[in-house]
Amino acid sequence: MRTKAGTREWLGLAVLALPTLLVSMDMTILYLATPSLSAALRPNAAELLWISDIYAFLVAGALIPMGAIGDRIGRRRLLLIGSVFFGLASILAAFSTSAAMLIVARAILGIAGATLLPSTLALIRNLFHSPEQRGLAIGIWTTCFTLGGVLGPPVGGFLLQHFWWGSVFLIGVPVMAALILLGPVFLPECREEDGETVDYPSVFLSMTSLLAIAYGVKHIAEAGVTAMAAAILGFGAAVGWVFVRRQKRLEAPLVDLALFRCPSFTAALGANTMALFAWVGVSLLVAQYLQLVLGMAPMMAGLWTIPPAAACVAGCLGAPALARRIAPGTIVALALLLVAAGFAIMAAFTSGFGLFAIVAGMMVLGLGVATIVTMGTDLILTAAPPQKAGAASAISETGAEIGGGLGVALLGSIGVAVYRAMVLIPGNLANEDAAAARDTLGAAVDVAKELPDASGTILMTSAQHAFERGLVIATAAGCGVLLVTAFLFAWTNLRHHASRPEFQGQQETL
Repeated sequence: MRTKAGTREWLGLAVLALPTLLVSMDMTILYLATPSLSAALRPNAAELLWISDIYAFLVAGALIPMGAIGDRIGRRRLLLIGSVFFGLASILAAFSTSAAMLIVARAILGIAGATLLPSTLALIRNLFHSPEQRGLAIGIWTTCFTLGGVLGPPVGGFLLQHFWWGSVFLIGVPVMAALILLGPVFLPECREEDGETVDYPSVFLSMTSLLAIAYGVKHIAEAGVTAMAAAILGFGAAVGWVFVRRQKRLEAPLVDLALFRCPSFTAALGANTMALFAWVGVSLLVAQYLQLVLGMAPMMAGLWTIPPAAACVAGCLGAPALARRIAPGTIVALALLLVAAGFAIMAAFTSGFGLFAIVAGMMVLGLGVATIVTMGTDLILTAAPPQKAGAASAISETGAEIGGGLGVALLGSIGVAVYRAMVLIPGNLANEDAAAARDTLGAAVDVAKELPDASGTILMTSAQHAFERGLVIATAAGCGVLLVTAFLFAWTNLRHHASRPEFQGQQETL
């Protein structure tokens, strides 16, 4: 009989919620601060790009090594070490006096953030042994991670309205201080019993491969498929192949490849990846649609994201209750169909109903995504042996990062391609303005405001209509992708192999 968690374990979950909320918030809180820090530090275009992107890149690249290191040295120890560096790097970022200094600070924040996420999730696996309680705990963890990303822009906006741009980083300092003080009290120390050493060449290969893949996907999302992007992705794939080959030869691999022989693990990982593909990919298009097509101010656009965020919370907290009555594989399959339905609503009704269709579609999509991530994460942790919880958590988070990047690259590229094909550029525009207006909707809106009434109206109307068509076609493509995913990943695999989220032992996994 499994031991039920008591007050101490739930207080430990509350402690783990702090870094979870903060790490996801730090991914989005910089959005509104970019103009202010640009005026203060005067970065060039390349520096500004790295200030925005290096955090997410290094989080994605360092997750797997940090998860494995946590299994070796102790997850609580790694969590506390990471919190110290996260707090110090936050102070460094807040008081940066140059773009280069801020880039270095953001890089340290990314590596430190990669120590926090897998450690928090792995410790939940160790704190909660009851399947029902663990499912609820993971639902709360997922809710915190989701809300962090949603709260980032409004919190950043509030701080910028009252303080200087560096204040957006300082919110991490008291959170990390609380974690350092409360962690040793409420969190147990957990590590692999055999105390195997870390294979540092594998750490280097893993980070190199994932950073190259993340950079390549980001490049495709911004500039389309180019020879440079293909070369970078090819390099990342080649290094990844070397990494996998090395893991097969090691007695103590950084990533236990036997995990991928468990059908529940691989199917749940695939479902999680595709859920984030859907959410991140469409969110970027929707944010532009609300502001540049419907003409909303940033604050009003942010308020309209509250209903989808509420649907996400409902999915996170409702999934464990459903799992008491329905097999998790069936839940994940149906939730993937729900995500496809959200895409279908936006594809079918955006042109006629605008805001209503977008909000309704995002609510349905968000409900499905949150359910998938909650159930999928539980299945991933359950499939892995407890001593490998850190590595399994890191693989799960890495899949989510890659899925989000692919969503932006694929759905964003479809939207941009349709926009560029359909937008009508007035013949009296200068070549530079015409090229800018054809490139992005934001540039077209800026150019249209500077034109005489007739030409400006033509360009504005055409650009907004072209972007709307791009959104419709991108969501239709997303619907097709998720329908295929529902049957290939979830239905055929999870339906037969995943029981309710309960540790099955190592026989099936290994």
